[in-house]
Amino acid sequence: MSIWPPDPSTLERPAYHSLAMCLMRAIDADELRPGTRLPTQRALAFELGLSVQTVSRAYEQLTRLGIITGHVGRGSFVAARQTDASLPWQRPPGTDALIDCAMLTPVLGAPQAAAMSRTLRDMGGDIGEGVLFSFRPRETLRDHCAAVLPWLARCGLDLDGPERVLPTNGSTAAMTCALMTALKPGDLLVADAMGHHTLPSLASALGLKLEGLDGDAQGILPDAFARICRQTRVRAIYLMPAGLGPTATPMDGARRQAIVDIARAENVWIIENDAWGPLDPDRGPPIAGLAPERTFYFTGLTKCLLPGLRIGWLVTPDGMIHAARTRHLVSNWMATPLIADIATRWMTDGTAAALLDWQRAQLAQRKALAARLLANVAHRVSPAGMHVWLPLPDRWREDGFVTLARTNGVGVAAGANFAVPGTVHLRGVRICLGAGSEADIDTALRIVARLVDVAPEDALLAI
Repeated sequence: MSIWPPDPSTLERPAYHSLAMCLMRAIDADELRPGTRLPTQRALAFELGLSVQTVSRAYEQLTRLGIITGHVGRGSFVAARQTDASLPWQRPPGTDALIDCAMLTPVLGAPQAAAMSRTLRDMGGDIGEGVLFSFRPRETLRDHCAAVLPWLARCGLDLDGPERVLPTNGSTAAMTCALMTALKPGDLLVADAMGHHTLPSLASALGLKLEGLDGDAQGILPDAFARICRQTRVRAIYLMPAGLGPTATPMDGARRQAIVDIARAENVWIIENDAWGPLDPDRGPPIAGLAPERTFYFTGLTKCLLPGLRIGWLVTPDGMIHAARTRHLVSNWMATPLIADIATRWMTDGTAAALLDWQRAQLAQRKALAARLLANVAHRVSPAGMHVWLPLPDRWREDGFVTLARTNGVGVAAGANFAVPGTVHLRGVRICLGAGSEADIDTALRIVARLVDVAPEDALLAI
């Protein structure tokens, strides 16, 4: 049965959204190939019995997503498929004064610099030969794997031993290894429609099918997950239950358990991204604690302590560590021993715990500042996270708001950068609270609050 053009009787309200989804499904099914010229808005409106305004809004939505392109005098066309990662930050040359709230970073300051200087001095006199000379990953990092267990316990994950722990060069390497281990080319991976900005391009590079699922204020809806499992074979689900996603939507215990129950019933692997680790001191158990037999869990130190400390850990289900090590060997060989040694020292001498407490205090102050300055603006922030999600009023286009914010000296990340292709994403911007000084965040939030509260034309006149 042909998907396009749709039967007008199948369009649901709001009609523009339903029409946009129909067009995307036709593109995914290859009924509409890249480069295909679409009907004019007036012609399609007449054919479907819709208003021109409704069709125009659907086309505009898809243009923002990069799914179709419009050319004055030529019409609208299906866009070429993009497989490269869309970075949610862009720092143009000559903009050193930009307050970069687009990059998701922890608060940085003198404590981290002092800790690293002290550790590097200490290492100069007693660095082990294995750190410098070893080509044998397991032997070199065995002590490190044992030392990381108390840190993983801080994340809510209590392990009997280090056998299932695989050190990696940060969370991205761990995520890649997990996907390579749990899925094979052609398998279907499902995720929140608004999620990790590199997941679509990574899935494409690995030959995986990726589909975004509907969600609410806690992330993926269990009904949406169960429904797609009934319709087709789902190999794995990708989750960020601690609120790491752009819309700052942490899952409560009941939602986590519901997702686990469906995954067990349908025999679906779980990929759990917990990149900012134990930032939340009151966090519940990760999904890996609820379903260790099917969860690939990863975390690291770059988000909660220091971006340059590129170390992470993948915890695999029983029976999957050998496969994960093999995938990691062919892609990374091993975590960098020098960085692993620094992390080991910090976790055993109390430095990591002290810096974690400092980070929590800094973020708490900044979130209090955001709550005050954005009191009259709709926004969402996860309890222990490091960013704000700011939905945009209908009068604002994402790209226009991002451009205007940058013109006013503030970098923010558009929601489109985090959307799974083929989904109509939530409109808004992500604002990181870790950038610069607290005074910088004060300035940035005041600018954003002013811009979002006025009409685009008035904001342009105020530049």
